[in-house]
Amino acid sequence: MPEKTIAHDDTVTVERITAVREVSVAPSRAARELGLRRADFDIAVQLGRIRTVPGDRGGGRRVARAEIQRVRTEAGFPDALRESVRTVGTTDGAALLEVTKARFTRLARLGLLVPTTFSLNRYRAVVWRYLVDDLREFAADERNRALLTGRVPGGLRDQLAEGLDLRPRNWRGRHLECLLRRTDDPWARAAAVASLLDPVDVSEVVRDPYERSHLSLLRPARPVHGSPGSPAAQLAEELMTAAEPDETDRLGADLARAVCHARILRPAPRPAPRAQRHGPAATAHGHRPAPAPPRRRPAPTAPTAPTAPTAPTAPTAPTAPGHHRAATARGRRDAHPALRPVPNPPRPVSNAPGPAPSRHRAADSGRIRGLLRRLRRRGS
Repeated sequence: MPEKTIAHDDTVTVERITAVREVSVAPSRAARELGLRRADFDIAVQLGRIRTVPGDRGGGRRVARAEIQRVRTEAGFPDALRESVRTVGTTDGAALLEVTKARFTRLARLGLLVPTTFSLNRYRAVVWRYLVDDLREFAADERNRALLTGRVPGGLRDQLAEGLDLRPRNWRGRHLECLLRRTDDPWARAAAVASLLDPVDVSEVVRDPYERSHLSLLRPARPVHGSPGSPAAQLAEELMTAAEPDETDRLGADLARAVCHARILRPAPRPAPRAQRHGPAATAHGHRPAPAPPRRRPAPTAPTAPTAPTAPTAPTAPTAPGHHRAATARGRRDAHPALRPVPNPPRPVSNAPGPAPSRHRAADSGRIRGLLRRLRRRGS
C-alpha cells in the first residue's frame, strides 16, 4: 500500500509541474506554433507584436499560451504577422524605394532610415536590415520625395563627407525602446538604460557599488554575434555601446533619473549588518541569549612593604624592576608563590700573578703583629 501511495503522489506532482509549464512555452516552440522563423519571431518580440513573460526559476523569457492564442485570432494570421516583421537589406531596400544602393546607404547614414537589426558576414562587415513597413511609410511621405529623386542638400553632403553614420545610434534607440517595453520594474528599466553604456560611464553616474551590482544582475542579455572574444563579437560590442559624447550624456541623464526613481520605490539590496550575520544563534524558544558582560582587567596592586626577616637568610642578588613586576603578576595568579634566592656567581680562577684577595691580606697582617708582640716580650 505505501508504494502505491508514493507512486500516486509522484504522478500527481509530475502532472502539476507539467500543467504549470504548459501555461507558457519556450520561444522556439512559440515560433513554430506561430509559423515564424526564429529571426522573425525575435523581431516580432522586439516590435511588441508578441509579448513575453519572465521564465520561472530564473530561466529565459517565455511566451504565454494566452498570448499565442491572441496572436492566432488576429485578422489575416499568419500572412499579416509575417509581413509585419519582414526585413530587407540594402539591395532589396533600394529596389523597394526605387533608388540606387548608394542613395539608400546615404539616407540610412543620415538617420532617415532606421535599421531594425544587424548581423556580421564572414568578412566581419556589418549588414543592416530594415523593416519593410518602415520603408513603405518613408516612401509614402510626400516630404521625402525630394530626398528620393532630387539631389541631397549641401549640408547633408558635408556631414556625409565627414563620416557621419547614425545607423548604430538609431539601432540602439530602437533596441532600448524594446527593452523598456518588456518590463515595468523600475530597477530593470534602469538596467536596460545602463546596458547601452560603458561600465566606466555607469560608475560615474551610479556611485553606490551595491546599486551598480544590482543593475549588473538585472542587465538584459545582448544579442550574440560570434563566439565570445572573437573579432566579430568585439565589433558587435562596439556597435551596441554608446560612444558619441552627446548620446552618452543623454543616456547618463536618463540613467540617473531612472535610478533615483527606483531608489525611492525600492532601495537596492544590501548585505546584512555584521551583527546579524555573526550574532549568537537563537535558542529553541526563539530567543537569543543575552550577551556576556565584557571581561574587565584587574587593576594593578601597589607592592607591599617588606617585613623584617626573623632568621638570617642567604644573600640574594638584586632583581630588576621588570622581574619584580613579573613576580607580582605571578603572585596574583598563584596562591603560594615560591621565591628562591639566586646564588652568587662563582669567582673566576686565574693563574696570573696579582694581589691576593682582601681576606688573605688581613690574615697575614695578623700573624705579623703576633710575632712582633712575642719578640717584644722576650726582649723585655
